[in-house]
Amino acid sequence: MAEKIIIATDKAPAAIGTYSQAVKVGNTVYLSGQIPLDPQSMQIVSEDFSAQVVQVFDNLTAVCTAAGGSMSDIVKLNIFLTDLSHFATVNEIMSRYFSQPYPARAAIGVKELPKGSLVEMDGVMEL
Repeated sequence: MAEKIIIATDKAPAAIGTYSQAVKVGNTVYLSGQIPLDPQSMQIVSEDFSAQVVQVFDNLTAVCTAAGGSMSDIVKLNIFLTDLSHFATVNEIMSRYFSQPYPARAAIGVKELPKGSLVEMDGVMEL
């Protein structure tokens, strides 16, 4: 079995539970869910949905960079939303962080997310 390497950066929120920000096995990096926490204050950045999405993408970017990759290396992205009517906003903001070919993606409506977040994302990156 390939060695597991734990990825951690202070440029993304510290893990608030029994998990790592990401785990690298071989050339694959499994990114834990990111919510819109400011890495310094560990507080939700804003009640504004767009600001929350931007922070989540910024947090994912920081973890990707710490793992030796970039957002363009994400092959699968999962998006969890407490209100699926915000999906057009997610698409618009996502276009600032990704270009074609886009990763595979799922969008899932959920009842609630940690700390009252409106959005959470996780993914898989291939280096």
